[in-house]
Order: sequence, then C-alpha cells, then structure tokens
Amino acid sequence: MSAGLFIFLEFRVKMKTLAIIPAGGSGTRMGGDIPKQYLMLGGIPILVHTLMAFQQASLVDDVCLVLPEEDVRKAPHKILSPYHLTKVNKVLTGGERRQDSVKRGVDLLSSDYDLVVIHDGVRPFISPAIINAAVKEAARYQAVTVGLPVTDTIKKVDGHGCVSETVNRDHLWLTQTPQVFSAPLLKKAYESAYADHYYGTDDAALVERIGGKVIMIIGSYYNIKITTATDLEWGELILKKRLSQDSISSQEAQSGDTGRRIK
Repeated sequence: MSAGLFIFLEFRVKMKTLAIIPAGGSGTRMGGDIPKQYLMLGGIPILVHTLMAFQQASLVDDVCLVLPEEDVRKAPHKILSPYHLTKVNKVLTGGERRQDSVKRGVDLLSSDYDLVVIHDGVRPFISPAIINAAVKEAARYQAVTVGLPVTDTIKKVDGHGCVSETVNRDHLWLTQTPQVFSAPLLKKAYESAYADHYYGTDDAALVERIGGKVIMIIGSYYNIKITTATDLEWGELILKKRLSQDSISSQEAQSGDTGRRIK
C-alpha cells in the first residue's frame, strides 16, 4: 500500500467533518424580491448547486444549513428532499450578519466532529475536488483557506480618491471559501471574537487574530460568489460551459493546480 493511500484511509477512519453553509442573506443587492440563494441557475436554485457539491464531496460527512428564519421549516420539502440532499442534518435560523449565522452552527458543534468546513451558500460552482483537497490539508495543518493569487495591479487610494501607493502584489491573494478548521480551533476563535465584539470579513480572520496559522491552497476562477446581477450573468455562462464540456469538477480533479498548497 502506498504512503498516500495509507494516509487517506487513516484520515477516513479517524476524522469526521461537518460543513456549515451560511445562506441567510436577503440578496438586496440583486434588486429583486427573491433572496439571491434561491435564484435559479439552469432551473435549479443557486443554493442547491452548492449543496450538491457537498453531497458529492467524499470527505464531508454532514452539512449544517443556516437560512432566514422564515425558510427553516420549508427547507426539508422545498430544498432537501427534492434534490436528495441527505447530508444536511441540521437547518438553523441565521443571525443578523454572516458571522452570526456561522456562529449558530459553531455553537451547536458536537464533540463528534474533528473538522469544520465553512462555505458561502452563494458560491455554487465549488467542486467536490477542491472541498476534499481543503479538508485533507486542514487535517494536517488545522486551518486552510482556498484562494487565488492577485493578477491585477493594486492601488491604495486616500480619502480624496487619489492614488497614494501601488501595492506589491507578489504575496497578495483573493480569498474564497471553503475554509476548513479543526473544530477546537474554530470554537476558540469564535469565543475570542465575541468576547472582544470583533467581526471579521471571513472566518480565517478570526483564527488569525488568536495566532492560528492559516494555509492557503489554490482555488478556482469558476468559484465565484453570486451577490449581484452581473455575477448571476457570469454564473449562467459558467453553467453553460460546465454543461457543454466535461464537468468543472472533473477538470479540477485532474489539474495539477487547483487544491494545491502554496509552497
């Protein structure tokens, strides 16, 4: 048996993983009445595309879905049963902000779980391959985020709209989700953040502020977050590409880049 296969089998025996999917937003930036997570892509809600990726990710055992209060009771027959999303074992009411919604899931973490994946409900094009890669790295390093290197020139602008500096982009990355953490580390990070009334822009920031080392792995340019009407248009194009070619998941699984740790 190869060393890689042995490590994989050992991981599966010992580690249990929960994914928390916050999807409690109102989608006001879309300008419509339907929350963005329920808008259709190819006849399927955005949120369902996301959940299907986690259903297919072999290293995720269970999923905790966080929704607006008015949708919690409807979820089993409107979202879960029709699409056979059997990994979702909890549906919770979201909080005022994204971090509050994630905290609802973190607060209910049982000691059964070793790792926690957090992923935006409106990133529907994440692949099972990248999810699994992030989980594997988190099993080794305790904290992992997915992202992409910055390719545009970055300018720092002052309060008057004038460029004050061109920032060296060599070590700058755009952070995506999923982000994966050891359960005890994530609990500690959330306890510290709320004790200090601190809100971060992502969950990795909470871990960083208590001294946690977060590892970056390469994500995907397809892994967009749909928050505006323009994003939705891009999503339709990505979906057409996915349907007309081999699945993005298969391409990423065969790629030497996506899911790879940065050296």
